[in-house]
Amino acid sequence: MSPVKCRSMVQLILFIIFLASTLGTVFILYKKIPVLTALPQNGHHGFKKPEFFSNIEKKIRKHHFHFFKKKMLLHKFLSKIRILVLKLERKISELLHGIRKNAQELDKQAKKRK
Repeated sequence: MSPVKCRSMVQLILFIIFLASTLGTVFILYKKIPVLTALPQNGHHGFKKPEFFSNIEKKIRKHHFHFFKKKMLLHKFLSKIRILVLKLERKISELLHGIRKNAQELDKQAKKRK
């Protein structure tokens, strides 16, 4: 078999697979569209929630609207913590630099003695 025939054969097989997939998707949609249109538009499903779950949902929604304010407080707090950490890191860096400098001077003095 020549490479041209193999290539066209592979393209034909891929086209058949593509066509079968598309037809299968269209068939499934054709069967399910009446069921989907029968569903209520507002999202209600006809079942009443128990009182316990509805109270929990109300509490969650109540706190969710204040979430942005809480995030701002958290943002400010974390910003201040970050500034403190950066200051602390700078101080530690200065101390380490001083310790290294002293260690190098001690090494130089030890080498001079030898």
